[in-house]
Amino acid sequence: MGYPKDILSSRAVVKHGNYAVIPQEGRVNNVVPGIEGCKTSILASPKMGANFVMYVLEAGMNSGTVSPFGAEPGIETFFYIIEGEASIGAGGTILDGNAGSYVYSPPGTGLEFNSTVEKTRALLYKQRYMPLEGYNPCPVFGNVNEIPFREYDGMENMLIKDLLPVDLGFDMNIHVLTFTPGGCHPYVETHVQEHGAYVLEGEGCYFLGKEWRMIKQEDFIWFGPYVCQAAYGVGRSNFTYIYSKDCNRDPAI
Repeated sequence: MGYPKDILSSRAVVKHGNYAVIPQEGRVNNVVPGIEGCKTSILASPKMGANFVMYVLEAGMNSGTVSPFGAEPGIETFFYIIEGEASIGAGGTILDGNAGSYVYSPPGTGLEFNSTVEKTRALLYKQRYMPLEGYNPCPVFGNVNEIPFREYDGMENMLIKDLLPVDLGFDMNIHVLTFTPGGCHPYVETHVQEHGAYVLEGEGCYFLGKEWRMIKQEDFIWFGPYVCQAAYGVGRSNFTYIYSKDCNRDPAI
């Protein structure tokens, strides 16, 4: 990066146990065992208050996993290609993927990825699976570009895609949400689910807790349970992000 040319500053904000906004600037790379040749930044973890771990990474040619990632008992994983091309695998199946391709791996299985071009950028996710008697998830491969949008709560300027099956075997889902210019949530949401969101395009104004914050492409947002949240799409293009959601389970007491 070289020497700074001005006073150091950042748009990052982390309110432990509440919410966080982490822009692209200021992220640091981490060594993650089992992943080689990648610049890997840990965006969210239990140290922040999240119940999952989310990474953004950049892989060079033939870089990626050297052993299945997240193969520990009870751990489920997900991988999404932001740009580039990679082979992706789970449950003994390996497929070639490009931008928009993803794979979900059930608990204890682990996933594999290997960049097949000079630069592949991707999101990686893991969390502990909550079993439900009589139900089990299966590996899922897909490409977000092949999934049609549907209207969110009947609003034609707010569109959503489900990347995983809506099935009780899954205790989570991954969605892509897009706002056309001027689109917004129908109301300020306050719910038990937490989200980890990565902005894929555009700009938005996001309400987090009690504050409005400007958000743009490449920003990561985390909001914990019961944090008030809503967004407006602003600017001249769509505001789109991919996000995780815990679901299909009754809270433990």
